[in-house]
Amino acid sequence: MLAMRAIAALAMGAAMVFESWAFIMPHQDPTDTLILVNKYNRAPAVPVALVKPDVTPTKEALSENIYMQPEAAAALEDLFAGAAADGITLYATSGFRSYSTQKAIYERKLERMSERAANASVAKPGYSEHQTGLAMDVEGHSSLGSGLVEEFGETPEGIWLAEHCHEYGFIIRYPKDKTDITGYVYEPWHIRYVGKDAAAEITALGVTFEEYILMVRADRVQAIEKGEGSGEE
Repeated sequence: MLAMRAIAALAMGAAMVFESWAFIMPHQDPTDTLILVNKYNRAPAVPVALVKPDVTPTKEALSENIYMQPEAAAALEDLFAGAAADGITLYATSGFRSYSTQKAIYERKLERMSERAANASVAKPGYSEHQTGLAMDVEGHSSLGSGLVEEFGETPEGIWLAEHCHEYGFIIRYPKDKTDITGYVYEPWHIRYVGKDAAAEITALGVTFEEYILMVRADRVQAIEKGEGSGEE
């Protein structure tokens, strides 16, 4: 299956402008764990069900900022427990964000840097993965208090997260040296729940979420062409 997806992606790429990744995903289900939200695909405006995962927030003041969709929240609890079993302490910083919260974050960023730099480090309101309830920013004990910085990726917690998060259904959503595809700078702290099967495939292939979604779409097109589906979800 992995080989088929890789081949399908190459075929799909021949027919698309791969460099920009500016493809639109129509009719996305806000509860779909494979929903694609990026600079070109808006987060659904439909509210999603949210729960607070039973994990430790970075600060008590942030305890109301860590809500996620139920399936993702349960997976996050398992991830934190798995980390703890390996002697790694993680903290949750930011989960679901409303449109207004994302707007405030984006505007504060614009006050400190150019629009181009801001757009590479934070999503515009309406286009943030955090609005799906499937993403979480995390910190580790050894870098606690440093904030969300690239150096987290070199800490024991960041290394453990990169190596093991797929086992719990998460991926590092914005990998190093992939800005040309994701549109965002390296964020070793930002994990996205996609489910264990997809996380395992994405990790094994070493691709971004955008690339993986192209593979999934290509598989679906092939299935429709072979008469294996009606095209309706």
